Amino acid sequence: MQMHRPLPVRRDTRAWRAQVWISFGLSAALCAVGLAYLPGRDLDRAFMVMGYVFCLCAAFALAKFVRDTEGGRNDTPGWSTVVWSGFALAMGLTAWGLWRMEINPTYKSYLGVSWLYLISNAFTLAKTLRDGFEADLADARSGADTYPSK
Repeated sequence: MQMHRPLPVRRDTRAWRAQVWISFGLSAALCAVGLAYLPGRDLDRAFMVMGYVFCLCAAFALAKFVRDTEGGRNDTPGWSTVVWSGFALAMGLTAWGLWRMEINPTYKSYLGVSWLYLISNAFTLAKTLRDGFEADLADARSGADTYPSK
């Protein structure tokens, strides 16, 4: 009986994982500082905070949905519509709120760049976490398949 050697599981390096977490934390902190000192009306500030949180949650939901449906459709078409339209709506409304605010263009640019930095990092963090989870599953499966059961 020939035993098959399991393929080695590729994992992200510790340095990469640290970079991803640091970058995500930095982008969240930059957004928080920008929103905390946002000039203007309380309603505008509240709208922007909600928009940033909505975008962040929608980015994680979209990353999970795309990864879950990678090998074939697992969800209903309705859920696909909810996830994609939720992300588009979050990004669109936040962009609209930022565009219409009557604040200094430099401050507006800061908020826009920090917001896009946060969304980009959310996708990267979601992928890194999912890759680690899948690597752990592959290790567990290969360990069970490699050793004979008693």
